[in-house]
Amino acid sequence: MATLSMRSLVLFAHGARDPAWAQPFERLRALVQAARPELSVQLAFLELMQPDLPSLAAAEIGRGVSAITVVPVFLGQGGHVRRDLPQLIGSLRQSHPGVVIDVVDAVGEDDAVLQAIAAYCLRVAHG
Repeated sequence: MATLSMRSLVLFAHGARDPAWAQPFERLRALVQAARPELSVQLAFLELMQPDLPSLAAAEIGRGVSAITVVPVFLGQGGHVRRDLPQLIGSLRQSHPGVVIDVVDAVGEDDAVLQAIAAYCLRVAHG
């Protein structure tokens, strides 16, 4: 049964025409969900793939979620994160004023993520 304390973590990615492009994001979603089984962990896309963020948020809210944290799974704070995402979040907040909707920095802005990417690059370097 839905409760007022239900939370959702939404991994927000760009999207692509090739369905295979989403596989690493689906694996990431599964890893996060496995680590936090009490949390609803979902994946939404800006374009070209479904679900989009407004549809996913509406579905989550419809099943009783009262707080959503959106994690942009982008390497940097480019135009999509600085311009498109705030517009989407503004519309969602207006449509669902009783729901807390937070957005964190793009994953690539986090030092631990950059360290993990650097470690990968060094591990595969030849010579």
